[in-house]
Amino acid sequence: MATRSSQLTHFDAGGQAHMVNVGDKPNTRRVAVAGGRIDMQPETLALIASGTAGKGDVLGIARIAGIQAAKKTSDLIPLCHPLALTRVAVDFELDSEASSVHCTVTVETMGPTGVEMEALTAVQVSLLTIYDMCKAADKSMTINRVRLQSKTGGKSDFTFDKAI
Repeated sequence: MATRSSQLTHFDAGGQAHMVNVGDKPNTRRVAVAGGRIDMQPETLALIASGTAGKGDVLGIARIAGIQAAKKTSDLIPLCHPLALTRVAVDFELDSEASSVHCTVTVETMGPTGVEMEALTAVQVSLLTIYDMCKAADKSMTINRVRLQSKTGGKSDFTFDKAI
């Protein structure tokens, strides 16, 4: 039976943390999609929808923050490789029934390693930016259900089959 540290790619045989060697892996098109949501009071969602939040275009600024976050992931997560991203798309959907903003991020690269961490980081920072811009109106907002939804490229593909 394999030990836990041998199953985790960021640890060597001695249990020491290291950056995974991807030098021998082929460059392939890799795509990751991640999503999450921020729940809020209906009045806060109305502020976002109307564009009348005091700090400006909440979703526009959150979109730019998410793109920046994807590009800076290797600066934030110590063992992530710096990647040349070929696409970062940050999309929002207002959900009045749940009083939420859903965020979906798609990140692509052509390289030897995947972009899951970049997509997840972009979702978190996008949602945190919404929180920051709206916290004066609603301190009870919660960020929920952030997860990888799918990835393609490399040796394994993944699709999470349940909607958030």
